[in-house]
Formats: sequence, C-alpha cells, structure tokens
Amino acid sequence: MADISELELDALWDEFHAVVNMTSNELEAWLRTSVAGERAEELPEQAGSERGRQVLAILRKRRTDLTDDDVAVMREVVDTVSAERERVRVAEAVRDSDWRHRMMSLGHDPVRAS
Repeated sequence: MADISELELDALWDEFHAVVNMTSNELEAWLRTSVAGERAEELPEQAGSERGRQVLAILRKRRTDLTDDDVAVMREVVDTVSAERERVRVAEAVRDSDWRHRMMSLGHDPVRAS
C-alpha cells in the first residue's frame, strides 16, 4: 500500500475493528434483512449498501490482504462512525431507529457500544 506505513496500518486496523462492533455474520445477516422485501430478497452478494458490502469484505480479510481501496473504506467508516457517535448519544439512538440502522449498515451497532 502506497500511502500508509505499517505502524499506521496497524493503528487503523485496530481502530476499524473497535468501531465495527458487529461480526461478519451479524453484518451479513443485517444487510440481507435490511433490504428484504415482502416478495423478494436480494442475492446475498448484492444485499445492503455498497459500503456495507465493502465493510463485510474487509471483516473477512486478513490485515495482510488489504488493498488501498480497503484502507480508504476503513478510514471513511472510522471517521463517519466517530463523528456520528459524537453527534448522537446512545439514548437518542434507541429512539432513532433510522439512524441506528444506518450505523448498523456500516457494521456499528450504537446500542451495543459502550
């Protein structure tokens, strides 16, 4: 990877996995559930948002297999979740299911976070 040192990558990997507090199985199930309709369900590899599928793919990788695109997604997810967590408190998240569901589509369940 061109623009990140091993030390920075280690820190980002740890921060990403701290922010993404859902397992790959939980996220996959959530992505499938969140787009399922009464009459149809998306194919598993097409379920959920593109960003959610990217997070899921990263969760299934080893750190040594990351690409530059993965690093960019990890940075974006860490920044997005961190900013949203500062903006909305957990008590509010319980009442705002749309916000919670958007965060869960990134692999972060704000109700689960401590």
